[in-house]
Amino acid sequence: MFRHPLLLLLSLIVAVVVLGLLGIGAFPPSVAPQPVERTVPAERFGTR
Repeated sequence: MFRHPLLLLLSLIVAVVVLGLLGIGAFPPSVAPQPVERTVPAERFGTR
C-alpha cells in the first residue's frame, strides 16, 4: 500500500485530529453555569 509507513501514520494522526476538531466544533460540550464568588479585600474595612 504505502512504501513509507511513517507517512501513513502521520496522515492518520492528522486525520484523527481534524475529525476531532470538527466533532468538537459541531457538537460543543455543554458548560454548567456556576455562580461567581468574589472576595472583598480586607483593606476596605480597615481604618484610615
